[in-house]
Amino acid sequence: MKLSTRGRYGVTAMHELALNYGKGPLSLRTIAAKQDISDNYLEQLICALRNAGLVKSTRGAQGGYVLTKDPAEITIGDIITIMEGPIALVDCLLNEADSSSQICKKAEKCVTRSVWERVCQSISEVLNSITLADLCKNNCQKSDCR
Repeated sequence: MKLSTRGRYGVTAMHELALNYGKGPLSLRTIAAKQDISDNYLEQLICALRNAGLVKSTRGAQGGYVLTKDPAEITIGDIITIMEGPIALVDCLLNEADSSSQICKKAEKCVTRSVWERVCQSISEVLNSITLADLCKNNCQKSDCR
C-alpha cells in the first residue's frame, strides 16, 4: 500500500492549519509556501477537506482557511479517508464478503481475506489514534518551541 501525494499533502496542509489554530485564517498561498505544495493542487485538496467539513473559508483581504474543530478532535485517519477513500489493501475489503456487490467471487471462501482485513484494521487503528494536536506537539518538540 502506498499513499498518494493527495493523502500526504492533505495531512501536511491540515498540520499547518492546526499549528495556526485559534490565530485566524491562513491563506492558501501561505500554506502552499510553507509546505512546498503547488497553489493549484492545494486548492483541490482544501476543497475536499472543506466539503468534508474539516475546514472552512473566510473571504476578504484577511481571509483564508481555518479548522472547524479543535486539532485534538481531528485524526490522521479522518484526513486520509477523506483524501484517499477507505483503507483497503485489496478490493474485496471494500464490501462485505457475502455482498451482492462484492468484486471478488472468491471473497466468502478466501483464505487470505482475513489477513488483509486484520492489516487494514491495524493501519486504521494507528491512523485514528494520532490527532493533529499530537502532530503539533511532536513538531514543537522537534523544533524545541515551548
